[in-house]
Amino acid sequence: MQIGDRENIYEWDENWAKVPQSDGWSHHGLTITESGNIISCNQSKATIQTFDKNGNLLSSWDTGLKEAHGITLVKENNKEYLWIADNGRKRHAHIGYEYDDTFYGHVAKFTLDGNRVMDINKPDIPIYESSIYSPTWVAINEERYGGNGDIWVTDGYGSNSIHRYDKSGNYISTINGNEGSAGHFDCPHSIFVDVRKPDHELYIADRSNGRVQVYDLEGKFKRVFGNEFFTSPSGFATQDNIMVVAELKARLVILDINDKPIQYLGSNIEVSNVDGWPNNLDEKGNIIPSNLIESGKFNSPHGLAIDNNNNIYIAEWLIGGRLIKLIKK
Repeated sequence: MQIGDRENIYEWDENWAKVPQSDGWSHHGLTITESGNIISCNQSKATIQTFDKNGNLLSSWDTGLKEAHGITLVKENNKEYLWIADNGRKRHAHIGYEYDDTFYGHVAKFTLDGNRVMDINKPDIPIYESSIYSPTWVAINEERYGGNGDIWVTDGYGSNSIHRYDKSGNYISTINGNEGSAGHFDCPHSIFVDVRKPDHELYIADRSNGRVQVYDLEGKFKRVFGNEFFTSPSGFATQDNIMVVAELKARLVILDINDKPIQYLGSNIEVSNVDGWPNNLDEKGNIIPSNLIESGKFNSPHGLAIDNNNNIYIAEWLIGGRLIKLIKK
């Protein structure tokens, strides 16, 4: 099945990966290594799974975290690492939308074979006297692109703020959206350093506000866009001059380098209005796997990545999970 048109036509493949079957509630990101391997997470627990481009499972290892919600790949001194944002809570189908009784948000850095090499805890600032800490994503101002190694952590499910650390993990500052004209973040779900232009920028998926805010890499507000076309921006990926934004409410948006929408892929926004979405409810109101999953239409895109051949990989948020590959034609 093909989706898209004009210069953006893709073959839809939701069976490309040999994912171990699970009734766990998938809620994770994914990324791609320089060699082209796809790194994702198990649906039931925070176990990292690495697949080759043909979907063969190459390796898996336990992170020791509650959830591998945001997964960011970086390269330092010719070695690749993963930054993982653990929001500290895991949804389970048998208890519906309630979280289990343990909670500890955390950010950690790993080698690709699972060695934990660095941890970042929440900053000791007044906001956490009244707010939980539930980080959702990490972005790095990478030195290989001329950056200083700063680490940006978005507390999307907690204080609705974003914290900046130096490359050694020392806290520097916090932004919350009030720095510019747009106003306070509401679920700053994902964060991304965009290196397509000479002046690199920080893109923030201000999801519950239905927009993207853009800052410079010193934390200064630059602009806001998307209220007129976004529903729920959740994640970013770039290749060449385009940016692809995953919208949790069931589609991808392709943007040009000037933040203008070029195309929507797999649009299925109406599914997000169904009771129990991203899953369904039975006659007793219990959460059950969705019976509305369709090829060629998204249900709940959560994280994404693009490989060097412009193929797009998407991880969806739902019981059982769904890893989709859009093959560029």
